[in-house]
Amino acid sequence: MTDKKTPLKIPGTFGSIYAGFWSRLGAALLDTLILLPYSALVVYINSLSIYGHYFTFVPGIIVHVWFNIYLVKKYGGTPGKLLLGIKIIKLDGNDVTWREAFLRQVVTLAMSVFGSLITLYGLSLADPEYYDSLGWLYKQQYIMGLIPVLSTIFVWTNNIWVYSELFVLLFNKRKRAIHDFMANTVIVKTRYLKKIREVMNAEPTPSTENTNEQDVRE
Repeated sequence: MTDKKTPLKIPGTFGSIYAGFWSRLGAALLDTLILLPYSALVVYINSLSIYGHYFTFVPGIIVHVWFNIYLVKKYGGTPGKLLLGIKIIKLDGNDVTWREAFLRQVVTLAMSVFGSLITLYGLSLADPEYYDSLGWLYKQQYIMGLIPVLSTIFVWTNNIWVYSELFVLLFNKRKRAIHDFMANTVIVKTRYLKKIREVMNAEPTPSTENTNEQDVRE
């Protein structure tokens, strides 16, 4: 399946075989709920002391890599995606490898690390006693106020990435976001996966050859 691409449509099926915006959004919300206990624990630890962030920095990276890279490589998706019946595969129809799982997350992981690092830098400039006297919401505002340029760069970079992902996702037929193009992946509805691979492994006919040529242009 090396030179092949997943088909745009499968004969006899109705609707798209690919996961679109709402499926991805639902999966992201489910993942957020699944990680909520961990996130709450991190917020609690960080609120205890100005030094709490130093203890949650490395575990945060480990959890991010485990949840968004390891689980994707092993199962083809995060828990939210799997629960909603969608799966990440390579554009040639095969399961993703470590390479694809990493490339899909490399930008988001980099921004997550950058955000944590500038927070730690802001904490190094903060007054510990004043910081500890603030409420939870005001602590983050105080830290970001100490590093206005870096925090602005982070916010704008993050927004540009998110909206660019959304724009690209909405305007291509396989519903691929930028990170899908980077990793050469697609997200398909799991119920169609077997049929997708059957179609891709079938002997090419004149009609399918024409379809493949059209797919290259799309």
